[in-house]
Amino acid sequence: MKLFRGAFSLFTGIACLFFSNNSTASGNPPLPNIVFIFADDMGYGDVSGLNPLARTQTPNIDNLIGKGITFTEAHASASVCTPSRYGLLTGRYAFRTDAAARGIWGFAKPVIEPERETLASLLKNAGYTTACIGKWHLGVGWQTKDGNEPVLDAEAGYSNVDFSKKVTGGPNDYGFDYSFIHPASLDIPPYLFLRNHEAVDADMILTTDHYPARLENTEFAWDKKHSNDEAVYWEKGVWWRQGEMSRSFRVENCHSEIVKEGVAFIEKQVNENREKPFFLYLPLTGPHTPWMPTEKFKGKSSVGVYGDFIFDIDDAVAQIKNALVRNGIDENTMLIFSSDNGGYWPQEEIELFAHDSNQDRKGQKGDVWDGGHRVPLVISWPEKIKAAKNCNQLVSLTDFFATFCDLTGQQSKAGQAEDSFSFWHILTGETGKIVRESMVHHSSGGYYAIRLGDLKYIDGLGSGGFSHPTKLTPGKKGPKGQLYNLKEDALESTNLFFQYPEKVTELSALLKEIIDNGHR
Repeated sequence: MKLFRGAFSLFTGIACLFFSNNSTASGNPPLPNIVFIFADDMGYGDVSGLNPLARTQTPNIDNLIGKGITFTEAHASASVCTPSRYGLLTGRYAFRTDAAARGIWGFAKPVIEPERETLASLLKNAGYTTACIGKWHLGVGWQTKDGNEPVLDAEAGYSNVDFSKKVTGGPNDYGFDYSFIHPASLDIPPYLFLRNHEAVDADMILTTDHYPARLENTEFAWDKKHSNDEAVYWEKGVWWRQGEMSRSFRVENCHSEIVKEGVAFIEKQVNENREKPFFLYLPLTGPHTPWMPTEKFKGKSSVGVYGDFIFDIDDAVAQIKNALVRNGIDENTMLIFSSDNGGYWPQEEIELFAHDSNQDRKGQKGDVWDGGHRVPLVISWPEKIKAAKNCNQLVSLTDFFATFCDLTGQQSKAGQAEDSFSFWHILTGETGKIVRESMVHHSSGGYYAIRLGDLKYIDGLGSGGFSHPTKLTPGKKGPKGQLYNLKEDALESTNLFFQYPEKVTELSALLKEIIDNGHR
């Protein structure tokens, strides 16, 4: 694999040098703008163009599918928010650093190491103007009133953070020229926007100073387990934890504000420096809880409030696409749509709505099973991708780093992006050519799995995540792990652990080698 990867990287690096100069005066084609729309907890099966049985509707994402490349075997490097985002931006598995290996709260420290290269720093080095607008969830350095570490009183709702002071260790420290972020998920305090590391509104109140904790018709559902009695809980999917909130912040408007900022950034780049390429990383806060559809889409879906909110996610794609077309830059803009992990959609919801957010795969968000980490990935680039294509090659979100290296004629530095493999050749037409031979999966509960060809080995029993059973203790004479042939058994229903002991040995050894030593 090392020889293959090295030779291929050398070839693509040479072949793509003509992209490395932004100046059109040299006769080289200009680098494309890049917009990466990153949904939060949206399953592969939520995209109607990818799931014939979908009861959600995504006409604008479907339009990208009709004109771009769809990756049918794209996977997040982990099945929950923080480690997945770390993997995307750094090109390495999050388990390689303890801080990034699990989901974090809103007051956590930065999980990206200070010396770590990111997609933003890579593209900035190639002449791009870079922006992060949306959900960050990779930690920032909060300053406190007492000089101690940030502490939240979960019952009272207040922290010791001084919101009037600038944060450190945010997007601007990792290659982003501009940032407008919500610190974490929209159900985790604090609730505010940070513009270039400063609070847009530092006048803080409690969420329950503005929102009632319950409505008259509130009924608890399966997701109530994620919040305490002080949290705002109105109905299934419509809840957020108690905590501090900017006086002007509105949970129901957060998604719209992020999209509006994204459109404004595009307009600004066109008006102020049209010749310079830009990279817009647009991580949305939905359809993660709270499910807060805009008035435009309320009651429009047959999949309840969640389906209504999916319309808003799809509409974000429309707004961004329209901004590109309106400004005449859509042809040479690479527009990417994906999600950080599988949908949080348990069996109860599948049966209730006859809709599977993670269609044709077992499990959901958090799980080591494929439903936890298989994600939609669609790339549109009209100037280079002339017709719709499907690619069934195994691809990880970590692979964008190596791909953007090839796009810009750069090479990753030693110790950087060690889990990233370029799929540049797919974007230039070779959709049948292999990207990577193996891939490691990482669950919310610390389970590991490895995919090699059609085989997948899981080092443990159970989902390792949100689905029941989470973890099982092996029986005295029972299997200690799970082995599946995904080509014949995509739903991971028949454990081949005892049928192919030599494969168990081979894959478990390879998994350990990659975790301990990396791919190189």
